[in-house]
Amino acid sequence: MRLLLSIFLLFSLHLKAQPVKVAVAGISHGHSGWILGRGDKGDIQLAGIYEPDTAMIRQTIRRYKLPEKLFYTNLNAMLDAVKPEAVLAFGSVYSHLEVTEACAPRGIHVMVEKPMATTLAQALRMDSLAARHNIKLLTNYETSWYPSVAKAFQLVNDSGYAGTIRKVVIHDGHQGPKEIGCSPEFLAWLTDPVLNGGGALIDFGCYGANIMTTLMKGQKPLAVTAVTRQYKPAVYPKVDDDATIIVDYPDAQCIIQASWNWPFNRKDMEVYGDKGYIFAPDAKTLELRNSQKNGAEERRVTASDVKVYEDPFVYLAAVVRGKETVPPFGVYSQENNLMVVRILEAARESARTGKTVELK
Repeated sequence: MRLLLSIFLLFSLHLKAQPVKVAVAGISHGHSGWILGRGDKGDIQLAGIYEPDTAMIRQTIRRYKLPEKLFYTNLNAMLDAVKPEAVLAFGSVYSHLEVTEACAPRGIHVMVEKPMATTLAQALRMDSLAARHNIKLLTNYETSWYPSVAKAFQLVNDSGYAGTIRKVVIHDGHQGPKEIGCSPEFLAWLTDPVLNGGGALIDFGCYGANIMTTLMKGQKPLAVTAVTRQYKPAVYPKVDDDATIIVDYPDAQCIIQASWNWPFNRKDMEVYGDKGYIFAPDAKTLELRNSQKNGAEERRVTASDVKVYEDPFVYLAAVVRGKETVPPFGVYSQENNLMVVRILEAARESARTGKTVELK
């Protein structure tokens, strides 16, 4: 009996140690290198890569020294051949629906790069598929890995450091995708109004909508007002390169400034409450002040100070293995990212018409 118990325990430990088998759907996204060049850490097994562009396949094989047998030019054929537990979508935002339509009926979990979809109709279809087939549908944002952002959430929710939120100002973007050296394959869809859904408004407006939805615990905004600009029409003739989005709530307001015109890369936020403020100027710094302090304090924050996954694939593995539960309206969640697309679609319509759009 004792021998059988020992065998069972060893078998259980073996199962727990098994890496999560993942596949990649599309590699044109500039962030695909995060997984292609990640190396073997024992938690993720890269089982297959789908990409219809054979020239890009050859380039990727050379760059990352990957075996040719990993690559497929047909998505369904890859899924049936390698039977992954999860798929990482690194194609255009428009392709996220196609990936979800292929994976959900097979019971394969999906993680897409931000935002969830280009249109609300696509996002609703993805949400419905995930719910019907009981899969996890996660959306990955760089700011979800930031200890400063996780600590800001904690200070707002657990300690009420800043009091009741009244205004949040969020800045995201960089000098422009062409200016920072994005690949031609990435630029081809990132600057396409259909494949990306827009320009800077979509590319970087989604960060602010995602963070604000978490701060507001999923509360639906009353209205969205947006203004977009084309400061560089010769570079980005089809899409906006700058956007200001105002998201109104019954008792709070969020101002999202998304741009391909910043003089440098930035992802920062300011949370103002009726008792103080919380600034997160970068991934590991907080600037804090409230009514009980005479001045502001700067605090360095790391993953040892607050629970945060600085590697999204470690988080994905934990969710797939049941070690982590995606919280309602958490930054990766379906609920949050469906709301993000609602906000972005309203912002796009507001910019087009010059009118405030109410979210009914």
